[in-house]
Amino acid sequence: MDYFIWLEETGFSIWMRESGPAFFSSLVLHSLSMAMVVGVNVAIALRILGVAGRVPVSAMARFTPVAYWGLAVVLISGGLLLVAYPTKALTNPVFYFKLLAVIAALFIARGWEKRLLRDAVYDTIRLPKKARLVAMASLVLWAAAITSGRLLAYTYNVLMASHLP
Repeated sequence: MDYFIWLEETGFSIWMRESGPAFFSSLVLHSLSMAMVVGVNVAIALRILGVAGRVPVSAMARFTPVAYWGLAVVLISGGLLLVAYPTKALTNPVFYFKLLAVIAALFIARGWEKRLLRDAVYDTIRLPKKARLVAMASLVLWAAAITSGRLLAYTYNVLMASHLP
């Protein structure tokens, strides 16, 4: 807990926590950039599942730079939010569940990019059952990540280590 107390008492952490514009803008950027990452991945998953069948699967690769930019902003804004309330997040199992869901979903996305989106052979055939199952898993993982991220505001046991007896 000493590390949490030290981090909470740094000038930057205090500023992030107490500055309305800093905290609020980080929260907004985190939400909007998550929408970019999740939106691209949901669109690709739905295409793999057969939605918008006339759109070539390889054409979906054009959207991956949007997801990468979004991911960069997610990491930065998420780090800023974490610095504001490190104990709140790092002592909450829901936070780790969220991270695992995001990492698993990103692992799936990277696999699509390497295998399906680069091969035009998948543009005209029905995708293999395994690809469709993985697409469904991706949708579940993104839903779990978003839900658990939202629950972080309500499921913590310790807001700040410096408030502990």
